[in-house]
Parts: sequence; structure tokens; C-alpha cells
Amino acid sequence: MPISPLDDLRVEDWGEMIDVNIKGVLYGIAEALPVFRKQGSGHFVNTASTAGHRVVPNQSVYTGTKFAVRAISEGLRQEAGDKLRVTIIPPGLTWTSFAGGVTNPKMKAQLTEVRDKFAMPPDAIARAVALAIEQPADVDVSEVVVRPTAQG
Repeated sequence: MPISPLDDLRVEDWGEMIDVNIKGVLYGIAEALPVFRKQGSGHFVNTASTAGHRVVPNQSVYTGTKFAVRAISEGLRQEAGDKLRVTIIPPGLTWTSFAGGVTNPKMKAQLTEVRDKFAMPPDAIARAVALAIEQPADVDVSEVVVRPTAQG
């Protein structure tokens, strides 16, 4: 999540976010979809972000990649048919080392401070995934937004 103002022109960071957040999802689909089709069932769970619901300053590229994850996942859900399920999990601020990948020192400090103040534990996301996958085979939980109560 190497966020920064667009004026910083961190083109390499942009490329990394696109590679991980968009291409990573597409490569995962490319590997799993033929297997799921062959076995006649499967469940994709793609991680987006609450940033994929709202654009804020300094996160334009990151937000764009998370909007893309949501669009790709929804398209896959519509194409999947009645044997495959697709769930999008867009977490809010979660206690992880995400700030470590931020190359803009000011942004890194701000994110670390906010994370330390009110981030939710990672197991909250694990429970959301479990909620989606524990449903009967004919039920598709399309999206579960999970965020700290203190996150605006």
C-alpha cells in the first residue's frame, strides 16, 4: 500500500500496486478458474479495501486498484454460473504491517499513527471469510465490508 500524493510521481510504486492488487487477482483467477470448472465447484474470496468504496486524497492509485478488484470480482460472479461463488472482502483499517510498504515518509507516519490508534485485529477479517464460505453451496455472499467502528 505505497500511498502518496500523485505529485510525488512514484511511478514504480504505482506499478507495484497494479502488479499486486490487480494482476495478482487476475493470476489467481487464471489458476483457480479451470480447476473450479473441472471439479464443478469453487469459491473465490478476493480482498479489496474500503478504499475501493471511497476516493480520498493521496490514495488515488491504491483506490483505483481496489475499485478494479471489486469490478473484476463482480464480473467474475456474474460469469461464474450457479456452481461457483465469488466474495469480495473489503477490510477497513486492519492491524498489519501495511505501513511498511509506504515509501512517502509523511504518509507512512500518518498511517502508522492511525493504525496504532484504532485498527481492528486481523482475525476480524478471517471471521468475515468464514461467514462467506460457511454458507450453503447455493448461497453466494457477494461482499462483506468489515471496518473498525471508529473508522469514518
